Amino acid sequence: MLKDSKDWFESLRNQILQDLHDFEVGQFIETPWNHSQNGGGLMTKIKGEIIEKGGVNISTVGGSFSKKMQERIPGAKDNPNYKATGISIVIHPKSPLIPSMHFNTRFLQTEKNWFGGGMDITPSNDFNKESKSFHQKLKKLCDKHHPLYYEKYKKWCDEYFFLKHRNEPRGIGGIFFDYLDSGNIQNDFSFVKDVGIFFKKYIYEILSKYKDKQWQEKHRIKQLIKRGRYVEFNLLHDRGTRFGLETGGNIDAILMSMPPLAGWD
Repeated sequence: MLKDSKDWFESLRNQILQDLHDFEVGQFIETPWNHSQNGGGLMTKIKGEIIEKGGVNISTVGGSFSKKMQERIPGAKDNPNYKATGISIVIHPKSPLIPSMHFNTRFLQTEKNWFGGGMDITPSNDFNKESKSFHQKLKKLCDKHHPLYYEKYKKWCDEYFFLKHRNEPRGIGGIFFDYLDSGNIQNDFSFVKDVGIFFKKYIYEILSKYKDKQWQEKHRIKQLIKRGRYVEFNLLHDRGTRFGLETGGNIDAILMSMPPLAGWD
């Protein structure tokens, strides 16, 4: 399953970058990197007029968990060795009418095997109609695989992407799941692939719809403040950031999700 997952993540990465080239004529900078223990990845940074900053990162790594991590990672308590493969995507559009969009999925192998991941969007200005449509489509996707997935993973997302120190959500949510091991790994993989395809289509749909709409400076100010919240969450609470730092990942790839500009009141 590690190879199948790796191949799928690489294919999804190529498809999404091809789509983004339809919108953006700016820079697409590819940087390969090596993991401190074993394996590595390929990071693509995007800088342009439609996508102010974006990142698409794939990696396949391995190694041994620290004693501290062994205690909290399923299947690692008696054996610290692990292998992992995944894809992570963050889009920070220049237009404040388009939300920041985040997606990641991963497969991790210890003495146990499981998938994790999810997606969420972070608007800075009025996005109520689109938010409702986003969740309706996401529910339809989840219901295809299990009648409880949407409510379970939406709740997990709402709880996870929450800034406790400010008592406010990061955005309008989405889904978040981890340690997905239903007992049928092919079914779990099918769900993960559908989540990736959904996100690919969603990026294309939203960029197409809003990239040419006019905005004002007041919209930009709200966007920068919302991005500040994004920075706070990623540095204080994000599990992926912590995992990458604690396992010797590439710093630039780990912090790829940071917006290019942010503001605070």
